[in-house]
Amino acid sequence: MNKQLKAIPKFASESQERAYWESHDSTEHLDWSKAKRVSLPNLKPTTKTISLRLPQHLLDSIKIAANSRDVPYQSLIKVWLQEKLHSH
Repeated sequence: MNKQLKAIPKFASESQERAYWESHDSTEHLDWSKAKRVSLPNLKPTTKTISLRLPQHLLDSIKIAANSRDVPYQSLIKVWLQEKLHSH
């Protein structure tokens, strides 16, 4: 049984489109059973610069650990944070 799908309206702005989709069900416009998974291999995650104050001795220890692994210390911090996040 094929359901009659509504046309997706034209929007004057992104905020107008956002407001529309917040109050409407996309299944009125799209047949999600025909959707296909896509891969975006070149998509890079958005990063945000933060300021983190660390005691000097802690930062020195992190830099030593990073140097022994031959990786930048910021990268090592990110790996450790990610590992800790996934272990909980």
